[in-house]
Amino acid sequence: MMVEVLVAISIITVSILAAMSVAQKSVHLSRQAFHATQAAFLLEEGAEAVRILRDNAWSNISSLTPNTNYYPTFSSGTWILSTTPNTIGIFIRTVSMALVNRDDTTKDISSIGTDDAGTKLVMVSISWTEGGMTITKTLPFYIINIF
Repeated sequence: MMVEVLVAISIITVSILAAMSVAQKSVHLSRQAFHATQAAFLLEEGAEAVRILRDNAWSNISSLTPNTNYYPTFSSGTWILSTTPNTIGIFIRTVSMALVNRDDTTKDISSIGTDDAGTKLVMVSISWTEGGMTITKTLPFYIINIF
């Protein structure tokens, strides 16, 4: 009788510990998915902020120093790019611009050719720390002076 009670208690204990381990892993994965979703929305918002800056005046884009990190901030009813780092919860969002060259013959974007002052490569990045690791997601896109 005593052996049966010990076996039953052992089985129940192992089952409870396994369920707790699964629940803990589930919470961790859920938190990671939540942060990844927030990061995706913040990347899109950063891209929209750059498009709004372009729509207000191309000089908002063309005057930026290439390969410098800027931080989008909503101020006085519009977006601005600041050189002062800011955080959004656990996230740090940066925007940087790169020069774009066009092939002299085909006019396609290429690594060689002439600088196209009316086109910039924008890289919106978002980074955060999760589980002791820094995770970074980047959204690259071209922006063109359409006005």
